Amino acid sequence: MTSEADNTDPSRSPAPAILQRWQRPLEIGFWVTLTLVNGIANSITVLMDIRRVGLDFAVWEPAVWEWSSGLMMLALVPGLVWFTRRFPMHWDTWRRHLPWHVAASMAFSLIHVLGMVALRKLVYASQGDHYDFGSWPAELIYEYLKDIRSYTMMVSVIEVYRFIRRRLQGEASLLDRPDEGEPLEPVDRPERFLVRKLGREFLIAAHDIEWLQASGNYVNLRVRGHDYPLRSTIAGIEARLDPGRFARIHRSYIVNLGRIASIEPLDTGDARLHLHDGQALPCSRRYRDALRARAGAA
Repeated sequence: MTSEADNTDPSRSPAPAILQRWQRPLEIGFWVTLTLVNGIANSITVLMDIRRVGLDFAVWEPAVWEWSSGLMMLALVPGLVWFTRRFPMHWDTWRRHLPWHVAASMAFSLIHVLGMVALRKLVYASQGDHYDFGSWPAELIYEYLKDIRSYTMMVSVIEVYRFIRRRLQGEASLLDRPDEGEPLEPVDRPERFLVRKLGREFLIAAHDIEWLQASGNYVNLRVRGHDYPLRSTIAGIEARLDPGRFARIHRSYIVNLGRIASIEPLDTGDARLHLHDGQALPCSRRYRDALRARAGAA
């Protein structure tokens, strides 16, 4: 660590709290607005091009072409968001994940084409007409050459947005060894984490972490109602937490034992953990019995 950390609590900043509260509506609104703008603009320009060259198409047809494509792109956004969490495109991962994205772009294009053709055929049939997609092999190649650009743009937007969000809400990291001398606290089992946000640095105590959740190549540290992403795997950070304080409860979750209010068994053999702040976390049957013993002793 090259600069002295400020001990001010980063969760008190109002901007991240507002962004967190409105995060999901803003994300959905962005993609819906983008689809609306593209659909309206493209429909108008395609209709103008048709009129310019004198082609014989009904006024509604360009709108069907553009909106069927746009709606399928919109429907693919949740899957693309999930996939980019699993295979993020960062400077240190892009070479390893690029083959996965090439394969995903092909699946993305195929689903897009099949969906939009189905929608077009339905609309044309409702108008007593028939939609002809043309030669499938040639058209699939043509559509893929267009869709790979859309795929790249959408992935880029998602990754840039996540980068900005991490900077605004704060991104956690482990404390480094000092350039000279021994560290003041153990590095292999950290007592504090460094959070960088908006050019400032903060320290959060390990015992203040309520729970941790895996999210792609990150693990979100939950501290006083705020999530701070840490570049790590869930297994990697589990090995560095105090086993007397933290317990694995699920393949994606670790909980602070001191935060557990009750354990609710479920008919499936799994359990649901209720924390003191009202949050509920899943506990798989693999970890349930061990957790009961540890929570009772904590």
